[in-house]
Amino acid sequence: MALRKLLGSKATRSLTVVSVLSDAKRAFNRGNRTRGLLLVGVAVLAWKWTVLGMAAQGIVKLLRRGGSAASSPA
Repeated sequence: MALRKLLGSKATRSLTVVSVLSDAKRAFNRGNRTRGLLLVGVAVLAWKWTVLGMAAQGIVKLLRRGGSAASSPA
């Protein structure tokens, strides 16, 4: 119950939205328009469903880590 209150708080939702928008800005700056647009959409949904925003950030971090490992010389 306490976790539900924490995830539903306005402060947590705001922090999640700001964080997802920050990831979207980073994607746009790197020229990845598709990922940026998807993250903006996730940010809108994250206001209502905080866990969705947190999950999306985790996926983006995994993709970013996988992408850098694939592009490095062997």
